[in-house]
Amino acid sequence: MRFAVTICCLATVAVAHAQALQQAPDSVTLTSLTLEEALRMAEAASPSLQKARAELQALEADIVESRSPLWNNPEISAEYARRTTPNPGLPDERAREWALGISQAFETGGQSKHRRAAADSAKAAMDAQIEELRRQLRFEVQRGFLQVLSLQQRSALEEEAIRTVEQAANAVKSRVAAGEDTRLDGNVAAVEVGRAHNQLASLIDQLAQARAEFADLLQMPPGQLPQVQGDLGRTATSTYRLIDLLESSRQRPQFEALAQRERAARSRLALERAAVSPDVTVGIGIAREGPGDTRERIKGINVSVPLPLFRRNAAAIGRASSELTQVQIERQAAEREARASVIALWSRSEALRARIEQIRSSIVAALDENQRLSTRAYREGELGLLELLVVTRQVLDGRRDLLEAQTEAALTRTALEQAAGWADATRP
Repeated sequence: MRFAVTICCLATVAVAHAQALQQAPDSVTLTSLTLEEALRMAEAASPSLQKARAELQALEADIVESRSPLWNNPEISAEYARRTTPNPGLPDERAREWALGISQAFETGGQSKHRRAAADSAKAAMDAQIEELRRQLRFEVQRGFLQVLSLQQRSALEEEAIRTVEQAANAVKSRVAAGEDTRLDGNVAAVEVGRAHNQLASLIDQLAQARAEFADLLQMPPGQLPQVQGDLGRTATSTYRLIDLLESSRQRPQFEALAQRERAARSRLALERAAVSPDVTVGIGIAREGPGDTRERIKGINVSVPLPLFRRNAAAIGRASSELTQVQIERQAAEREARASVIALWSRSEALRARIEQIRSSIVAALDENQRLSTRAYREGELGLLELLVVTRQVLDGRRDLLEAQTEAALTRTALEQAAGWADATRP
C-alpha cells in the first residue's frame, strides 16, 4: 500500500513538472523566436550600438569642422575715446577718437591637412568599430540562443526519461502486487522516479535563468521570455578550411578599426608637431585721431608672431606619441591573439565533430538497441529490474553525452567564426 501511494505521489509531481515546462506563470509570456528574429531584435535594441552610433555623429561633426577654410576665427576690435587737450588761456580742446580693426591668425605648419586626416581616420575607425560591435552582439545572441536551446532539448530528454522510468515503476507496482517482484524492487523504482524528477526540476531552474539572461540581452519587455526554435542535432556544413579562416581573420572589422585608429594617432602626432610652428596674426585697421581742425585719418596693418622659445608643445606631442605607441601595441597583440584563437578553436571544433560521430555511430545506436532488447526481456521475465534500470541509465547518459557534445560543438563553431571574422551564420 505504501508503495502504491509513493508511486501515485511521484506521478503527480511528474505531471506538475511537465506542466511547468509547457506553461509559464501567469505573469510571464513565452515568445517563440528563431535565431534570425533574435538577431534582428538584439541589433535594433542594443544600447552599445546606439551609443556607438551617437559617437559617430560627433565624429562627423569633427570632419565638418576640420574642413573649414581657416581653423582660427577672425577677431574684430573697436575703440572709442574722448580726448581733452588743455589750452592755456583758452577753453580746453575736446576731440572724439575711434579705431576699428580686424585680425586673423594663420597656421604656418600645415596643421589643416593633419587635422582633416585625423578626423577622417577617426570616423573610419568608428565605422569599423560599429561593425565589430555588431558582430560581437551577434555572437553573444547566438551563444545565448544555443544555451537556451540546449536546455530546452535537455529538459525534453529528461521528460522522456521520466516517462520511461514511470512505465517501469508502474510495471513493478503490478508485479509487486502479484508477488512476482520484491518490495526492494519497488523501492528501487521509486528512487529512480524521484531522481528523474529532481534532475528535471534542476533543469527547469537553469532554463528559467538562461531565458531571463537571453531576454535581457534582447531587451525584451518585462514579463516576456524567449522560447527558441532550432535543432542542435542538425549537422553544420562547414565550407571553410583553416587557411580560409586565418585569411579571413586578417580582414576583421576589429583590425580595420585598429588600423584606422593608428592612422588617426599618426595624424594627431603630426598635428601636434606642426603646432610648434607659430601662427602668424595679420591685422588691418582704421582710426580717426586729433581735434577737429587737425583731425587725422589713420590706416594701418600689423603682423605679430609669437616666438616659440619656452613653450614648444612638448606635453601634447608626448601624449600623441604615447597614444600612437599604445594603438600599435594593441593592434599587434590583437592580431597574434586572433590567430592563436582561430587555431585553438579549429582544433577543438574538429575534435568535437569526431566525438559526435563516435557517439552517434558506436554508442547511441548500440544503446538504443540494448534498450529495446532489455525492455522486451523484462516484460517476458528474462531480465530483472536492476538490469533494466542500468540499461536505461546508460541510454539516457549516452543521449546526454551526445546533446552535450552537440552544444559544445555549436558554441565552438560560433566562437570560431566570430574569431575569424567569417560570414555571420544563422544556425542552428
